[in-house]
Amino acid sequence: QVQLVESGGGLVQAGGSLRLSCAASGVTFSTYAMGWFRQAQGKEREFVVCISRNGGYTYYAESVKGRFTISRDNAKNTVYLQMNSLKPEDTAVYFCAQARTSYVASNYYSSSQYAYWGQGTQVTVSS
Repeated sequence: QVQLVESGGGLVQAGGSLRLSCAASGVTFSTYAMGWFRQAQGKEREFVVCISRNGGYTYYAESVKGRFTISRDNAKNTVYLQMNSLKPEDTAVYFCAQARTSYVASNYYSSSQYAYWGQGTQVTVSS
């Protein structure tokens, strides 16, 4: 059974940084692309970033480009999200997700491309 467990969320002031982690189990982690999504209160879940199975390809939402960095360590079955220059509008529950494919599909921004999801970790950015 695939399990994804996020950690690293918390409360931070605007301009600060956080590093999220997502540990995977029950899956051959290196086989699949991975993604991060977020959902703010009262809003729909939105795509943040994804990474191919070997880390060679990454795609970012425009709203986080230049501030967030995704990476993965296949030896540790973990994907990371380094978030810098955080803004109040980044406040949301952040979810990691395992893609259905090893490659980054053309509609990588769609939640339908992801088969498994973590429970989420809260990120709150105060102004």
